[in-house]
Amino acid sequence: MSLNEIFLWPGTKVCEMMGVDPEADAGLIRWSINTFFYLVVGLLVVWFAVG
Repeated sequence: MSLNEIFLWPGTKVCEMMGVDPEADAGLIRWSINTFFYLVVGLLVVWFAVG
């Protein structure tokens, strides 16, 4: 498994569960899911680091 596949894993799995091809639509659905996932992870890291 490459580093690229590891970073895209959350969006790929959600797309597969929804029955959507992760490569379809230029990967926009997978990209938006990954963006939201890593936003939440990043905010939690910052919140715990500051608090």
